[in-house]
Amino acid sequence: MKFASFAQFIAMGHHGPFVWSAYAIGTVVVIWNVAAPWLARRRYLQQEARRLRRERQA
Repeated sequence: MKFASFAQFIAMGHHGPFVWSAYAIGTVVVIWNVAAPWLARRRYLQQEARRLRRERQA
């Protein structure tokens, strides 16, 4: 499909809101799937470091 202008490309023949929201939702899901395990691992390592410090002090 060819578009005469950038505005027509964004509008996608009046389907733009559906197309761009699908891209946005997909991007958010991919970012979440990368960030959630990374944050969980970071939290786990911090908790283990705290636990080890407590054990050494006891």
